[in-house]
Amino acid sequence: MLSILLNAGLSSTVDMKWRRKWQGPIEQRELTERNAGVNTREPSRIRKCLRALFDAALAAADPARAIALHLPQPVAGRTIVVGAGKASAAMASALEKAWSGPLEGIVVTRHGHAALCRGIEIVEAAHPVPDPAGQEAARRILDLARGLGPEDQLVCLISGGGSALLTLPAPGLTLADKQAVTRALLRSGATIGEINTVRKHLSAIKGGRLAAAAAPARILTLAISDVPGDDPAVIASGPTVPDPTTFADAQAVLAKYRITEPPAVIAHLAAAEAETPKPGDPIFRRSRFELIASPQQALAAAADAALAHGITPIVLSDRIEGEARDVAAVHAAIALQVGAGRFRVGADIVSPPAVLLSGGETTVTVRGSGRGGRNSEFLLALAKILGGAPEIAALACDTDGIDGTQDNAGAIVYPDTLERAAAQGIAIDEKLAQNDGYGFFAALGDLVVTGPTLTNVNDFRAVLILPKPPAG
Repeated sequence: MLSILLNAGLSSTVDMKWRRKWQGPIEQRELTERNAGVNTREPSRIRKCLRALFDAALAAADPARAIALHLPQPVAGRTIVVGAGKASAAMASALEKAWSGPLEGIVVTRHGHAALCRGIEIVEAAHPVPDPAGQEAARRILDLARGLGPEDQLVCLISGGGSALLTLPAPGLTLADKQAVTRALLRSGATIGEINTVRKHLSAIKGGRLAAAAAPARILTLAISDVPGDDPAVIASGPTVPDPTTFADAQAVLAKYRITEPPAVIAHLAAAEAETPKPGDPIFRRSRFELIASPQQALAAAADAALAHGITPIVLSDRIEGEARDVAAVHAAIALQVGAGRFRVGADIVSPPAVLLSGGETTVTVRGSGRGGRNSEFLLALAKILGGAPEIAALACDTDGIDGTQDNAGAIVYPDTLERAAAQGIAIDEKLAQNDGYGFFAALGDLVVTGPTLTNVNDFRAVLILPKPPAG
């Protein structure tokens, strides 16, 4: 558990921006005045408070606002727009509205995440396992890039989900091969960085290969990050940026998780032919990458919203990875420490009401046959560990509006979650064994359903610690 805490950076990433400008103990009178009217103990008010934080995070990642601040410059030739990801259709729509000249191109997004465009074609495809629609869109995007000259410009709109949506098997591989290895990786508990290392070395378009096809045209990549650390080479598997990983790295990932099929994939990685373009390659000389929205920006906006509600925000980290259950254990320990009045930052004790805010991308090693994504798994484990702690509630959601493959963004844990579950005869241990977070929270009516948000800055977690009621 300690290694998870250190890897997440929790010892040093309590965001000091939110600390008081003066040092010294917080006076009780000031606490009373600051927290006056903060009484979110009722479930409806808890839900409203947590949703306000989540909504603030989503607003900070709104593609329309982000695109307007990062418009490309016109060129003498054509401007072609391509892209892939859950937010990329909304990015394309925003670009069209802000752009004064002609635009054309193709953007592929997840089913249900389309946005209205005039000149840019929007293709909907499957996620997280690729399908023929995504493969055909990727082929057409690569053809568009190959047709560009030095006077032209390729604007690439990239967001989370792009790796699965922009699928074009390398020579000798089939879509079925990529589908099989994707399913195996998703069930294995591999991190997104590990999964995308494999994807890049099975692809004809990822890992800088789209940039190679477009050179010598000017390339501008506008990206909304959904990956811990905002690494351009990991976001949507970096189709327009250098790839520092190798075939050997990809082989190591499959070996680590004991993935030995399909045979064509194993043989392709072993052959190690046609490595991805690396840093320093001249094909990237006219390529520029701009990050236009990130998990940290979303957490900062949620922290501002918490302050507006009279709640002290504790921003743990925007890059937490690891098994969802282990991450839940760390969050629960910190929340209980805050609730006990023992969470110290510098000279100050952080007192409730407070909220732990974190992002990143956890993983789930699937062993059961239940339904639910990593956020409902996190909350299921959190509820069990907290054991009905009376002053703690939590929301965990995927900012794209889809937790895993279900219709919910996430769910909410209340202080009485375990009590209500027991009253319905629902055993939380059984639900954990089956990886059935969706079924657990659906039965309680505690799912968060937003529909597609048309953005994606990864997971959002808010653990709310309320003050203890006055004695007597």
